[in-house]
Amino acid sequence: MTISTRKAALGGLAMFGVVALLAACAPAPTDAGSGSNAATSDFLPCIVSDFGGFNDRSFNQSSYDGIVAAADELGVEFKEAESTTADQYTGNVTSMVDQGCNFILTVGFALANATRDAAQANPDIQFAIIDSALSNDDFSPLTLDNVKPVLYDTAQAAYLAGYLAAGTTKTGIVGTYGGQQFPSVTIFMDGFVDGVAKYNEDKGTTVSVLGWDKAAQTGSFAGSFDDIAAGKTLSQGLIDQGADIILPVAGPLFQGTAQAITDSGKDVAIVGVDSDLFETTPEFEALYLTSVMKQMADATKQIIVDAAGGTFSADAYVGTLENGGVLLAPLHNFESKVDPALMTEIDALKASIISGDIVVTSESTPK
Repeated sequence: MTISTRKAALGGLAMFGVVALLAACAPAPTDAGSGSNAATSDFLPCIVSDFGGFNDRSFNQSSYDGIVAAADELGVEFKEAESTTADQYTGNVTSMVDQGCNFILTVGFALANATRDAAQANPDIQFAIIDSALSNDDFSPLTLDNVKPVLYDTAQAAYLAGYLAAGTTKTGIVGTYGGQQFPSVTIFMDGFVDGVAKYNEDKGTTVSVLGWDKAAQTGSFAGSFDDIAAGKTLSQGLIDQGADIILPVAGPLFQGTAQAITDSGKDVAIVGVDSDLFETTPEFEALYLTSVMKQMADATKQIIVDAAGGTFSADAYVGTLENGGVLLAPLHNFESKVDPALMTEIDALKASIISGDIVVTSESTPK
């Protein structure tokens, strides 16, 4: 792999394992050590994607934005290893080690074992992994002094999106589907279902959610995060059943949802995940109600800056509504279509979640 000097951000689902449930919550990375003066001439940050690649318009891309911003602030170059298949993970992480990286960011649960093994073999190299904690081969939790888990309680923001969807639907039916049934996927779906339930409870309505049964933990999944056609097929099924708002928790498969909506000719909206799809994929901007965002670029940038400044911490970072790690994107084109009173209610719900008056639960919530 060659040194990357790209400075332009590309725009921004990631997978964390069941072990993420056992990770300790830490405060957001601090500003200590930031600035170009903190960078030393031999500090070399690096990044390894999962097979979605850095241009997935989702979590890999957002993480890439973070290292671009960090390298720019520090005045250093960085190296990258872009995985195109799952069997490249170990080799790509090893390649970054062999090329002298001081800090290696790995993106997604699928890289957890490769990250663990490399970190154990190279205790002087610092690592961070997006959307996963570490475990031993028997799945017992593992913490290492040189690995920082970066996790997100997306159920909190998805709860707000569910309430918004329930208050916006005209058919009384909304839907969701996932790429694969990983905790980092179902945590969105759990929060979304509970947000719809909260709206029904408050308003006496009967909005239904297709595609996910939270109690049974069963639902609709494409089986991958790269089969756009599967996303389109699942979305067509939801539209045929009357859903007019769809939450695709499947990385770039939301593009299949957009295609299905366009082909149907019906008034159906998308709730995006990970990044603000209005910004990252504007060709479908008319379809986005909102997005459930994980601020991966911000967190990864600061973690890298901290590492360069000598203040790396292996304590897990958990993004929440309170620390701004998760949030709802602006309504953009839908702002004029949504009752302002509904948004006032959502703001109040957000405040209640932050205060602890409302506790959003999921089997996949990071602890």
